[in-house]
Amino acid sequence: MSDAAEPVLENITALKDWMVAGCKPRADWRIGTEHEKFGYRKADFSPLPYEGPDGIKAMLEGLMQFGWEGKYEGDTLVGLARSAEAGGGSVTLEPAGQLELSGAPLETIHQTCGEIGAHMDEVHAVAEKLGQGYFGIGYTPFWNFDGAPRMPKGRYILMTDYMPKQGGRGTEMMYLTATVQVNLDFGSEADMVEKLRIALALQPLATALFANSPFLDGKPSGNLSERSLVWTDTDPKRTGMLPFAFEEGFGFEQYVDYALDVPMYFVVRDGAFINTLGMNFRDFMKGELPALPGEKPTAQDWENHLTVLFPEARVKRFIEMRGTDSGTRPSLCALPAFWVGLLYDADVQSQVAAYVADWTEEERAALRLGAAHTGLATPFRGGTLLDIARDILPLAKQGLHNRGYKDAAGDDETKFLSFLEDVVASGRSPAETLLARYQNEWHGDIKKAFDALSL
Repeated sequence: MSDAAEPVLENITALKDWMVAGCKPRADWRIGTEHEKFGYRKADFSPLPYEGPDGIKAMLEGLMQFGWEGKYEGDTLVGLARSAEAGGGSVTLEPAGQLELSGAPLETIHQTCGEIGAHMDEVHAVAEKLGQGYFGIGYTPFWNFDGAPRMPKGRYILMTDYMPKQGGRGTEMMYLTATVQVNLDFGSEADMVEKLRIALALQPLATALFANSPFLDGKPSGNLSERSLVWTDTDPKRTGMLPFAFEEGFGFEQYVDYALDVPMYFVVRDGAFINTLGMNFRDFMKGELPALPGEKPTAQDWENHLTVLFPEARVKRFIEMRGTDSGTRPSLCALPAFWVGLLYDADVQSQVAAYVADWTEEERAALRLGAAHTGLATPFRGGTLLDIARDILPLAKQGLHNRGYKDAAGDDETKFLSFLEDVVASGRSPAETLLARYQNEWHGDIKKAFDALSL
């Protein structure tokens, strides 16, 4: 049976209408950030198990003292949530126990950065008692899949079995990577289209600016964002740069068609995850899903399905910019500042849309792959991604300045771009700084990365 009292979506128009309902007036636009980080035992730099006195479950339980309430699958604690009155947001576990903050929808970057800082203060208060540390990096510096812990979440059990059949590095993506994500609103279908095209075109630039995963198996991998490279060999049906989004006539309907053609993972009923791996959502719409014969999907089923699409930017009732490595606190604040500056001021957004308008599908694909390997040095039209950064970053700064949101000290949101201004001034991504320290200051000791990237 469908979840009680939730109406079914009878046709494709209903799926589209669900997404169209995300359109909001500019005054209601908000900023949502999500960041993942790795926890480890300070005693030996090993990853945290789920159970045990110093495990990730103990962290979740410890965070409850700060007003978080437990989220469960059956009797298993798998996350936390907080009411809007208490600050909102949620804390969840990724497959290997990467601890993720999904922030509340907030109005300013000042609030977003404050939320990140408050969360990390809470995490550190608990971690100190448990002998844990937390650090931000895009790909684990020396852990591997065989040694990674497994979190007891239903969807991850299904995905772990399925991923190796769909790409060479899908389980690495699940268990060895951590990312930062920004969620932004749109005002109309045309605004959604323009924002999505900008997000996809400039995602390689964001990858390069925030590249922070140059290690694999304890030594340099030869790539600046190993995390980004992993995604190029992960389930091609649900990843990539969405070239159809740049075709004339693209809109919500075309995105729905794309989503319907991506194979399903699961359906949730009464808290249990039902295996629908490889099944077709179109069959679900007709009541012919083999796993649930006679049932049609609810809005929650549709939303769940949209969460297992993993392109570089994706659409739900907002747009998610998904493709940057986890990093230190300044980088966690800089990413939403970068995208808000480009996409929340109408004049700047128009300038950026014009800037990327004539980029070809082949150029965008080459930038995506190149950014993972060579970062800001990736060639483009006689220049490099660094040249693009020098053009784009001032636009982001102008967009934030135009918003005019100031903190108590009178500083506007442009201050959060200082991390990126330093990157562009030096011409080096965070990964290149890490590599230099590894080769010189650390004398090849990869464990020094844990302190260097501490959150």
